[in-house]
Amino acid sequence: MKTIIKKVDPGSPDAEVIEEAGRILRSGGLVAFPTETVYGLGGDALNPESSRKIYAAKGRPSDNPLIVHIADLKDLERIAEEVPGNAKLLMNEYWPGPVTMIFQKTEEVPTETTGGLPTVAVRFPSHPTARALIRAAGGFVAAPSANASGRPSPTSARHVKQDLDGRIEMIIDGGSSAIGLESTIVDFTEEIPVILRPGFINYEMLSEVLGEVKVDPGILSEDQNVRPKAPGMRYRHYAPKAPLIVVEGERGPVTEMIRTLVGKAAAQGKRTAVLCSDETAAFYENAANSSVMVSPVGSLEKEESIAKHLFGQLRIFDENNIDIIYSEAFETPRLGQAIMNRLLKAAGHTVVRAEGPFAREERYE
Repeated sequence: MKTIIKKVDPGSPDAEVIEEAGRILRSGGLVAFPTETVYGLGGDALNPESSRKIYAAKGRPSDNPLIVHIADLKDLERIAEEVPGNAKLLMNEYWPGPVTMIFQKTEEVPTETTGGLPTVAVRFPSHPTARALIRAAGGFVAAPSANASGRPSPTSARHVKQDLDGRIEMIIDGGSSAIGLESTIVDFTEEIPVILRPGFINYEMLSEVLGEVKVDPGILSEDQNVRPKAPGMRYRHYAPKAPLIVVEGERGPVTEMIRTLVGKAAAQGKRTAVLCSDETAAFYENAANSSVMVSPVGSLEKEESIAKHLFGQLRIFDENNIDIIYSEAFETPRLGQAIMNRLLKAAGHTVVRAEGPFAREERYE
């Protein structure tokens, strides 16, 4: 299969490109497209065969549910059995936007789209190209991130091409994603809403609208025995090819520990990389005689920059054939939980705690 790539103005996409992509989706094909979070891999959400194609193209486990994207609020009644009042409050505040909500599904939504579950995850994106495509496709587009399963999520069309070229019919190139992390997911099938995946809309923002909100304990841990109710709740996600180790603790001990680890790896002939903040990059410049690849991902004072560039930087490590990656923890005030959720999953929950002159390695299970 030859994958067509069409470049568009993200704010005002070419109508002919959108119509062509809509025809592909309506006929059961797959189209990757930009959203404000990351690029999505779209298929007709109400066509079981389209959902099966999405799983096959990504190499994704079929019990990992897909998110159904809509572009008109009235369409929600076709796919959700009931929308609680508190969910409507959240819609009024943050839809269109980077929030996915889980409801009991209607019979119209095939279980192939929901990973066999009786619930459906729904998002109303704010990106103009995404919304135009959803309407052109018939109103309901199932779209996980447009990457090979387990790889870092794509924040550009180039990333999509790296993973899915030849596996899907079209890629719509709308430039870089603005946010860079997938949507927040909130489950409204329980009495108290539950955050299943953190994102740009954080706990404090949700609490201001909803009042009491619970956080799923799996957000910063890993339980392989739990069936995923939302994307990203199980399986290794967002991972570069090289092993990734996260180092946590105070800044001084962390930088010293990473320098030590880099030196040991370099002595073994390994190509090493450090993922760090703009503020700490200088500490690693002379580590291992400058043979380390030092990659500041953004400023701790501008945490949105860390979120936006995280996945792209992990892919750069792959392009440079890095053997092992050491990363600082990015426990920033507003987006820290979302950033660490992705980083820990990319690391397979392998963490080194730097505590003064001592350190211990452990896995968060």
